[in-house]
Amino acid sequence: MDNYRVIDQEAYYRKGVFRHFSEDCKCSTSMTARVDVTELAKHSKETGTKFYLNFLYLLTKTLNSRDDYKMGYLWQTQELICYDRIHPTQYVFHEDTETCTPVYSHWYEDYETFYAAALEDAEKAKQTREYLLDAANHPNWFDASFIPWLSYDSLNIELPDGYLYFAPIVNWGKYREENGRLMMPVSVRLNHAVADGYLLAKVFVLLEQEISAFCKEGNVTD
Repeated sequence: MDNYRVIDQEAYYRKGVFRHFSEDCKCSTSMTARVDVTELAKHSKETGTKFYLNFLYLLTKTLNSRDDYKMGYLWQTQELICYDRIHPTQYVFHEDTETCTPVYSHWYEDYETFYAAALEDAEKAKQTREYLLDAANHPNWFDASFIPWLSYDSLNIELPDGYLYFAPIVNWGKYREENGRLMMPVSVRLNHAVADGYLLAKVFVLLEQEISAFCKEGNVTD
């Protein structure tokens, strides 16, 4: 587990909102939006890299760019915390059993390091059919799940209202052409105690900025 710092709840800039949505009205907030991935799909094809892993890298980079997306809650001590970084739990789908295996990948800001490690993680997971969840030892991993069979319009993830689960949950579907652009549905779920509509929408804004910068830089890996 990475390091974290304890947030002073009295000085927390979302103090009032945190209290309300962690005590009076425990709930999550989610949003689905179509993200323009035209240039990312083109870049992936031109560089011979996997679109899925490129998107996973940019998504993880986006969520690590703000403390608001790296929050956690220690129920044993009732402490609100912020992790130094969060990592993605990706999923490998097995066609033969129609099941998936969770894959705990580590976040590396260096693109080539992350790409190689996440690819190796996925390849290893293809050798098993076990649903190997280990959330207790991976508290600062967020759920990143690809739904490649459908370009959906909305998706909602329900969690028990009484459970203060702060890690983001992100899903994305198949992209499709719309007015000459490739648009991909992306769904983000955050706990309302640490995020509101602004912070939720900000994920998509930052993600599109990261995609644009990434494609302009021309990242390439072997």
